[in-house]
Amino acid sequence: MRIIIWSGKAMDDYLENIDYLEKNWTELEIKNFITKTDDVLGKLKMDNIRFLSTGYRDIFRVPITKQVTLFYMLRENEVILLRFWNNYQNPDVFSTE
Repeated sequence: MRIIIWSGKAMDDYLENIDYLEKNWTELEIKNFITKTDDVLGKLKMDNIRFLSTGYRDIFRVPITKQVTLFYMLRENEVILLRFWNNYQNPDVFSTE
């Protein structure tokens, strides 16, 4: 089983998405986002699945919702969450730092 590690950016993105949903949508959408995230993280923990390659070594992506994609890195027994990227953002500003 892999260990999930949240980068600072991933945690910020995740909380910003929840904040956006709280301001603009209903509690149901918030629950759905959290549930979908938890489902994906559960699959990643089990170490039996890899999602779409990004073209960068050991970095993969998986859609959480139509609007949000999770980027993550695999290292030994770790899954490092890099970003919960809003797909409507400018890709030129993508950073994991």
